Amino acid sequence: QGAVKRQALYACSTCTPPGAEPAGICLACSYECHGTHRLFELYTKRNFRCDCGNSKFKNLQCKLLPEKSKVNAGNKYNDNFYGLYCTCKRPYPDPEDEIPDEMIQCIVCEDWFHGRHLGAVPPESGDFHEMVCQACMNHCHFLWAYASQLAVPPLTKANSHEDEGIVLKVEEREEQKKEIKKESGVEHQDTKEEKQSEQFNEPSTSSGYRSKFPQKFPVETAGTTSEFSFCKLKELQSKPFAKKDTATFWPSNWRSKLCTCKDCLKMYSELEVQFLTDECDTVLAYENKGTSDQETERRDPLMDTLNSMNRVQQVELICEYNDLKTELTDYLRRFADEGTVVKREDIQHFFEEFQSRKRRRTNRMQYYCS
Repeated sequence: QGAVKRQALYACSTCTPPGAEPAGICLACSYECHGTHRLFELYTKRNFRCDCGNSKFKNLQCKLLPEKSKVNAGNKYNDNFYGLYCTCKRPYPDPEDEIPDEMIQCIVCEDWFHGRHLGAVPPESGDFHEMVCQACMNHCHFLWAYASQLAVPPLTKANSHEDEGIVLKVEEREEQKKEIKKESGVEHQDTKEEKQSEQFNEPSTSSGYRSKFPQKFPVETAGTTSEFSFCKLKELQSKPFAKKDTATFWPSNWRSKLCTCKDCLKMYSELEVQFLTDECDTVLAYENKGTSDQETERRDPLMDTLNSMNRVQQVELICEYNDLKTELTDYLRRFADEGTVVKREDIQHFFEEFQSRKRRRTNRMQYYCS
């Protein structure tokens, strides 16, 4: 299929140990080609094509698709492919780490980070849907302008876990507190900084995010070129906003608020983050699609057939189905009791006998008309 938009991936340390080139394999190959190997689960990554059996694997040929490109130039790799995560470059789970801490995936670089290594204490897990790590916030600097309006504030109070003997604190350097960015470069008074700080600490709700934009951004309609050229980002950058050396946390609908004007789309392309405007790129959308696909697969074809029939046909089909189920179960039980393998010809023989018995029953039936 080429580079899949988002899929579950694994890395095989048996075939590509540390020192070898990093490689990723899809879920199907993890079963079919690497079933007895030592694998690292990478969860999901975007725009990746399975490497199984290509030039990175010296002594292995893919069983599902032997003919493959030698390399997948579009794939991106990081330390996750060697089983290492976060800025601390440790495995997960880490046998030497005694501090219980959940890991959070950055939606830009797709690395995983310990909550305590993000520069800020993450909000409660139910309060945000996506995270952008510190390095990616520096790379995607434009996101700081949006963060002042959209991001979910990190916890500012220390969370003490007395039972575990852990204290997590958020420490801000003085220069970080004072650093207020404005596109014009004009320094603002302390009163304005305090007012902006209050905005960061406002409770974040989905309605709150929506209410901060509507009157300030004109609606884009056909035939109004001036409105199409309007840039939400420039509007936000014209106001003071804080820029810190921390990760940021975002609500479920924040991507739809990003500007899609011509200049911004060009910027996303140059930074290679075009996916940020695609709400179907999220892990949540991927999981929801998987759940929907599973529900479709779980639909009973018998019930679908019954729903298309009248009552008499439904009764006849149910009786035939129950007869088949009972006779097939009894037939297969003999093989189970004897410990013998069921072969193709055994199944063919069963259905031939079943059809023969069914014809004999049908021939003996008498029909009456009133």
